[in-house]
This record gives sequence, structure tokens and C-alpha cells, in this order.
Amino acid sequence: MRLLKESAGRGQGPFGSRLLGPLDQEAAVLRRRVQGLLTGTLIATNVIGALVVVGLAALLMPAPGMSGDLVRATAIAVPVYVVSAVVVGALWGTRGALRTLRWAAEGRTPTDAERVASLRVPLRLTLVQAVLWGVATLVFGLLTALVQPRVVLTEMLVVGFAAVVVCAIAYLAGEFILRPYVALALAGTAPARPLSGGVNLRMLLFWCLGTGVPVAGLVVTAILAWVRGDVSTTKLAVSVVVLGLVVLCFGLLVTVFTARAVVNPIRSVQDALGRVRAGDFAVEIPVYDGTELGLLQAGFNGMTAGLAERERLRDLFGRHVGEDVAIEAMRTSTELGGTVRTVSVLFVDLIGSTALAASRPPQEVVGLLNRFFAVVVDEVDRNHGLVNKFVGDAVLAIFGAPVRLTDHATLALSAARAISRRLAEEVPECPAGIGVATGEVVAGNVGDPRRFEYTVIGDPVNEAARLTELAKNVEARLLASWTAIESSAGTEAIRWAATDEVTLRGRSRPTRLATPKPHPGSSTVESP
Repeated sequence: MRLLKESAGRGQGPFGSRLLGPLDQEAAVLRRRVQGLLTGTLIATNVIGALVVVGLAALLMPAPGMSGDLVRATAIAVPVYVVSAVVVGALWGTRGALRTLRWAAEGRTPTDAERVASLRVPLRLTLVQAVLWGVATLVFGLLTALVQPRVVLTEMLVVGFAAVVVCAIAYLAGEFILRPYVALALAGTAPARPLSGGVNLRMLLFWCLGTGVPVAGLVVTAILAWVRGDVSTTKLAVSVVVLGLVVLCFGLLVTVFTARAVVNPIRSVQDALGRVRAGDFAVEIPVYDGTELGLLQAGFNGMTAGLAERERLRDLFGRHVGEDVAIEAMRTSTELGGTVRTVSVLFVDLIGSTALAASRPPQEVVGLLNRFFAVVVDEVDRNHGLVNKFVGDAVLAIFGAPVRLTDHATLALSAARAISRRLAEEVPECPAGIGVATGEVVAGNVGDPRRFEYTVIGDPVNEAARLTELAKNVEARLLASWTAIESSAGTEAIRWAATDEVTLRGRSRPTRLATPKPHPGSSTVESP
């Protein structure tokens, strides 16, 4: 199976973004890439959270005289804590996550426990941020109690709101950045159920983080202003407007991440489906989602694996019985019996095969036979016939079954002349007798319901075989029945000349023979 490396027509990487690199990147490169993205994202997220704390603290404090000290203390304490939290978070979160993923650096398949732990790394990063910001809530609550006890609840609300922002972004970013590791963890697996929660749980979580908690913050702000009663209308309006803008921006960010988390796996399947429609059944997409979307990706890979196996069997079946027979077998019922058809039969039999096998090594004999058969198959296919079977060192070909051909005699005779010429030129070590006959046969499946084959049975088959025996003793090495000549088109019939009438072995009626006319000015038969 070949992994789909690019999303067709969209310029995206295999994991939904070029930021995550190619599929075949080295383990060390992947580790540096993921560590850099995680560290940079967490630093930026904590800075955003700090700005939210400072901005909301300045807006939600009661009166300027009462809140100035607290704002200044907050402005000093926040950067100090953020720097400390970033250092601790990088050591605790990022390095801990990469330790969980060390199986990838070791180049081995993860155990079931390691696989589940790897899929929970984004949750682990979120919990690290939650702990750090939980500590921040207590620290700033204590600081506020020392400076302005009346606004302790407001300050804790502000820090708590920032904590939600940071935790949400940490989780969404972690899921996105760790997709290459998730793909490695899920490679070659087909889980029966989601391994990291379902899409419903993810959507509910995103709604809570992007809409529920921020709107609840607005409601609590209004309640606090109403209870305290010392907040001016202008300050309350400004606070609500600022909080509303924060909610809108944060909600948009969460929605964008949510949409990408849902759309990217679906888009990878959509792009791969286009490749399947084009006939590429070897395509495989990386599974980088632990929810039902990941099951969809894994299910698609299982489907393409089945299609590829079916196509391989179909190709193998066609090579064994002929492509036309394979198509006919898949189109109709596989019942024993057949129908009466008028067809032309071409029989080719190697001359001196016993002496050939006795005088040459087996490997050389096989090589010669393959060259001999290649010429026969090539010309039969070129003339729309069917190589029905290889009988030792002989070949039986049919023209007019299972696909009906109105000019089957013309095609069979043309193929016979081309085979005669090419064998003399390309495989002179393998002279062969060639016979062509035309008539009614029964074409269908013969054998047992447990094991049968498609073939034709009738007098023309026997006649072609007997003509082949006689052809071995004539100069052209090619004989046809005059019935086949009469059934052919005029452009083909004029290339043949009638010779003797003989009664073939096993037949009661005489057969009028025909042989190709020599090419003018030479002793060889006329080329097609």
C-alpha cells in the first residue's frame, strides 16, 4: 500500500498542514519539530492568558482609587508567574509528553498501553496547564485578598477565565501538533471503537470552552456589578463590550480549530476516494485521529486493501483464464453448460518438443517455451481472440467466444499467419504446426460446480488439432480448413490458396485444405 502524501489539489501535507512535515521524516527531525511547535504554542498561549488577566483586571475592578494598587500588583505578578509557569510547563509538559512518545524515537511499534497513553498526550498537556493556572488562581486570589479583599472573587474570576482560554488552546494545539505521532501509534491497527473519546464528547468540550464558559463569565460579571452596586454604567458597558469581544475572538479561534479537527480527516478520505475512482487501489491515508473520524480513516484503508486484493485476484484470474472470460464470469452466473456458437479455432503445437527437452537444460527449455508462448499470446490478443488453454507445449485459441465477433474467421486466419511469420523470425528454435478451423461449438463452463473451466467443445476443435498435425509436415507449417477461408473477409481470403482434400483422423467427411500464398518473390508465406 502506498501512503497518500499530499491532499490532492489543496497543497496540504499528509496530516492536514505542511507545518507537521512529510510522512517519511526521521524520528529526530519529528521530535525537534513537535517539541518546537509545542513549546512555541504553549509560550504564546500563556502570554495571551497573561494579557487577558491584566486587561480584565483593569476593567473589572470597582473604582480607580480602589483598584490602582491591585492593578499595579497584578501587572508585576503576572509576568513573573507567567515566566515561571512557562519554564515549569516546558519541562513538565513537553518533555513528559515526549517521554511518553519515546517508542517512536526507538523505531518500534508501541504496546497497547503506550498507544493509549500517546493518544492522551493532548489531555495531559491540558491538565498541566490547568494545574499551573489553578495555582495562578490561588496565588492571585491571595494577592488580591491582601491588597483589596472586596474584589477577591472578581480577580479569581478573571484568572479562571484566562485559565479556560489557555487550557482550550493547549488541548486543541496539542491534538493538531501531535498528529504525526498519533498516525505512527495507529498505523496498522483497526480499533473497533474510538481510542480517545468520540466526536460528540469533543464537540461538547469545545462548546463548553468556546461558548459556555465565556458566556458564563459575562453573566457572572453582570451579577457581580449588580450585587456590588458601585460600578458605573459606563464601566459596566465597557467591561461587557471587552468581554464580548474576547468571547467572540476566542469562540472564533476554538471554532476554527474544531472545524479543522473535523474537516481534515474527512478531506483526507475525500482526496483518497478520488484516487480510488481513478483506479489507484494501493492508496492509503495516515490515521491521525483517535475518534470516529480516525475509525473512518482506518475503515477507508481497510476498504482499499480489500479492493486492491480483489483487483489483484481479478488480474490473476484474468491471466489464468483470459480477461474476457473473467469479465464474463463476473457478469453472469457461474453455471455449468454453455451455448452454441459459431467460432474459429486456432491450434498451435510445438514440433520436436521431446527432443528439445532431452537436449537442453530444463531452465533453457522453459525460457524457449515462454518466448514461444509470448508470440502466440501477443498475436491472439492483437486479433481479439482468447487463449483458452496451454496444453503442454500447445496452445488452443478461440475467436468468437465468449465475446461475439462477426469477423472471427478473418481474425483467426490473420493471427495464424502472423504467428507463423514471427516464430520463424523470433524463435527459430521452436518451429510449430498451426491449424485453423471454423464451425459450431458449445462454449461454456465444463467440469464440476466445485471446479470448472471455460472452454469450447465441438468438431472445429478436433479439426484444428488434426490440421496442426498435418501442418508440421508442410513447408508453410500452417493449414486452414476451406470453411474458415470462405467465412473470412475477401481481403483475407485472397491471401490463401486451396490445396488437397483429406479425411482427417477421426472424421468421416473430407476436409479441403488451404495454405497461405507465398509472398511474391520469396519462398515465405505472405505477411499480414
